[in-house]
Amino acid sequence: MSPKVTLKAVALRAGVSYQTVSKVLNGQLQVAPETRQRILEAVQALGYRPNQIARNMRVKRSFMIGYSWVQTSPNQVNHILDQFLTSMVREAEAAGYHLLPFPYREGQEQVADYRELIDTGRVDGFVLTSVNYNDPRIHFLMERGFPFVAFGRSNPELDFPWVDVDGADGTRQAVEYLFSRGHRRIAALAWPEDSRVGNERLQGYFQGLQSAGIEICPACLLRGEGTFDVGREMTLRLLDLPAQNRPTALIALNDTMAIGAMYAARERGLEVGRDLAIIGFDDAPMVQYLYPPLSSIRQPIAEAGRKCVEMLVTCLEGKPLTEKQVLLTPRLILRASA
Repeated sequence: MSPKVTLKAVALRAGVSYQTVSKVLNGQLQVAPETRQRILEAVQALGYRPNQIARNMRVKRSFMIGYSWVQTSPNQVNHILDQFLTSMVREAEAAGYHLLPFPYREGQEQVADYRELIDTGRVDGFVLTSVNYNDPRIHFLMERGFPFVAFGRSNPELDFPWVDVDGADGTRQAVEYLFSRGHRRIAALAWPEDSRVGNERLQGYFQGLQSAGIEICPACLLRGEGTFDVGREMTLRLLDLPAQNRPTALIALNDTMAIGAMYAARERGLEVGRDLAIIGFDDAPMVQYLYPPLSSIRQPIAEAGRKCVEMLVTCLEGKPLTEKQVLLTPRLILRASA
């Protein structure tokens, strides 16, 4: 076995002190570009590998970011989660950090996982997702003064770093487009009233109707879980309304419900896009391959994941945030279903 390359060996080859090498590699010292280049070339030539465990103990850092997520059912694929996770991993790796994933739990039970990870020093900070009203994780982390960035907002009185997608803007775009195409009876397949994300997206639906001067039809607003079966069942109910109340277009708060709506329309012998316009939300990659291809509101989800990690790393490095709260704008992607 070849002997372990030491920091002093790198310093000797680069013509600098070993303290300089250590500080440059740890990002604690700015040196002239040519000096930095000599150090990096020496590291590469000698095959130097730092003792990460010793380094972590010395600086009392783990260089790990905790992240919990709601697990997808075994028979489903969550492309949006995949995009978000991939962008976070890339951004974390570029900054010298790694992600430590763990399962999301409901209620106060989830706080126990966060407390244990903090108390055992296994993470330096967290990225939160599935954020809702009165989220116990946010209250706990704010009380502990522990670094975190949330993907999503919570109660307006809580001041914490977050990145979010403006769901209201997305559904407002959809309503305005449908109105411009001559639709006046526009339905919404919404989520339960305790869903923060669902309420924000629904707000844009109401804003769009109001801006267009369309009176809200209570029968055209249905709530349920965001599944294929629920989307199909709710659409069948809408299509069974009297002709004068039956919608000519609908917006679903996710693509899965929209696909259920497309299925229901075909069951009733309707042509999607001609007899019933349908718009989803998320723009999951597979919806462009449906027949007809599904119009959807695309979230800048990769940008959201990248931004969450970028903001958290800024906090962990003791630097001030230029933006504490970032609201990203979605985009309506038009295809044949609308």
